Amino acid sequence: MTVEVTKLKNGLRIVSESRSSVETVSVGFWIDVGSRHETLKLNGITHFLEHMLFKGTKTRSAKDIVLEIEAVGGHMNAYTTRDNTTYYARVLKNDLPLAVDILCDMLRNSLCASSDVEREKEVILQEVGQALDTPDDVVFDNLQAAAYSNQAIGRSILGEVANIKSFTQDDLLGYLQSNYSASNIVVSAVGNLKHKDLVSLVESKLADLPTGTGKTPEPASYTGGRKIESRELEQVHYTAAWPSYSYHDDNYYAMQVYSTILGGGMSSRLFQEVREHRGLAYSVYSFTSSHADTGMFGLYAGTSPDMVEEMVPVIKGEMEKLAAGPESVEFKVAIAQLKASLMMALEATTSRMEQLGRQQLVFNRVIPVEEMIANVEAVELDHVQKIAMKICDTEQPTLAIVGPGTYENLGF
Repeated sequence: MTVEVTKLKNGLRIVSESRSSVETVSVGFWIDVGSRHETLKLNGITHFLEHMLFKGTKTRSAKDIVLEIEAVGGHMNAYTTRDNTTYYARVLKNDLPLAVDILCDMLRNSLCASSDVEREKEVILQEVGQALDTPDDVVFDNLQAAAYSNQAIGRSILGEVANIKSFTQDDLLGYLQSNYSASNIVVSAVGNLKHKDLVSLVESKLADLPTGTGKTPEPASYTGGRKIESRELEQVHYTAAWPSYSYHDDNYYAMQVYSTILGGGMSSRLFQEVREHRGLAYSVYSFTSSHADTGMFGLYAGTSPDMVEEMVPVIKGEMEKLAAGPESVEFKVAIAQLKASLMMALEATTSRMEQLGRQQLVFNRVIPVEEMIANVEAVELDHVQKIAMKICDTEQPTLAIVGPGTYENLGF
């Protein structure tokens, strides 16, 4: 497996990893623009544009786009995050030229026809409605909004309903032209391919794409807060969060170890104590969310209304016990879990393609797996304890709760 990187004259980057042992290729076009790059008035347009690129180009209809890929047994999709937008396909090795051609066509020649824009508004509004009907989606959006109040990074990726209804063909084409420039694009591919062939395919389609200038999002400022939403539900969806570390911070890997010990798996402290020993929740776990300039550590638990007041002190108690010092065994288990996760991610071409694309955007280089493993192994037990103590010393975490009741006094 060999990773190669080429930068075209216009600034577009191409990264690939060749694997002769597989018969497929996963290829993705990573655009360095996400919802956190939006102004308040344009909140939701990045996600809207992601939808529109599938609705037809100068030479392909919406049906043509998907039919040409599915006719060769492949599939394609896209997603928007707060940091970037990704369009990707997985095809048999001989169909890589077709996949690249279609993806380039979508990026360069999408029409965003007014009739399609109006029709897609209804689709996206239904997507918003579905998310609002899913309380464990709502609670995480609320948590993000409370942690980063009045900032682009705290707003919904889907956007506000009023914004969605207001977007026009001119808005979308203007956003496409100003953000989908060569310096903002990384093409990532993993599978049975030759790097030089991939470069030739992309260069033939995008060599004349304007270089453009990357847009730096407003710096994130973790504010913290509370957002309690009362709903008549069978469960209480409880989340809490603390400021954490960016991808570039020296504490990043130690935080991953801490989160894994606390709530990263079935052997974690939260799963064992909250679910297995006490039966206080069906789902309970911790998580980390990192960006180039900020990070957040959090936890989630779904429980019945009559158990939530008993559950929260138990969670707090486990965090305080961990602050007294991780046990050697659980520390070693967490290290092993993280190392295995990194290695397992290499085996699937799509997940590896995503890893390469993301690393190019965040670090402007591919981080060798050996380096990531070494960073995990370099974490020391007392470093994890210091992070645990720092979190416990936080007077009040960010809270977001969705469920029956008010829970105004329910916190740490």
